[in-house]
Amino acid sequence: MKHESFNESTEMYLKTVRELAIANQGPVPISALAEQMGVSNVSATEMVHRLRNQGLLDHVPYKGVTLTPEGQRRTTELVRSHHMWEWFLFNTLGLSWAQSHDLACRLEHATDSIVTEALAAFLGHPQHCPHGNPVPDSAGHTAPVEDTALTTLRPGQQAVICRVHPESTLLLEYLEAHGLQPGVAITIDDIAPFGGPIMVASRHKVHPLGQEVARHIFVAQVDDTLEQNHAGAVHEIA
Repeated sequence: MKHESFNESTEMYLKTVRELAIANQGPVPISALAEQMGVSNVSATEMVHRLRNQGLLDHVPYKGVTLTPEGQRRTTELVRSHHMWEWFLFNTLGLSWAQSHDLACRLEHATDSIVTEALAAFLGHPQHCPHGNPVPDSAGHTAPVEDTALTTLRPGQQAVICRVHPESTLLLEYLEAHGLQPGVAITIDDIAPFGGPIMVASRHKVHPLGQEVARHIFVAQVDDTLEQNHAGAVHEIA
């Protein structure tokens, strides 16, 4: 069986720590973990202590939590399974770009590594998921990303969307409805003052994106080394 005594709730905590650690570039405060998981600080603290006792998390008071090497290994395995299911559901079964993420979230928790590797072989070992994020290889290594957050761009700058991170079903549904997916060229039309929306022009339309949405979108500027470095990272969605 997959991960004996290792349930879905445990996996989601570890996966969330990984995502927040990437975004924060450092330890994850328990309060941020609780907010992301939709639980109380008390519940999150109890789970952190449990995972620390299992050797999966390290916790430094007043700083936050980080994955241990074993926690990182298990989480990377989970992420690899998730991305393989996304590609299978999207590319093979023809399900929607946003729907593939939600369904993969359910399937990843019941998938043995032998199934993940069979999917990888069947799919031709994809390097990026349909949402543009790098897929860890079977040894757990993840290729570095060379993009930048959409929020760093200024009016008049042009870019191509590379990935969406962290992924969520509601966010992906919103972006899919507006045609803002990896491989799509955009121009920053304007940025409203005082933290207002970013006006993103694409395909003859202008989309007002709130700062919270924009922080999840990563792009490569057109005048950078996009063609050389991101040919495998972007996936044009018709």
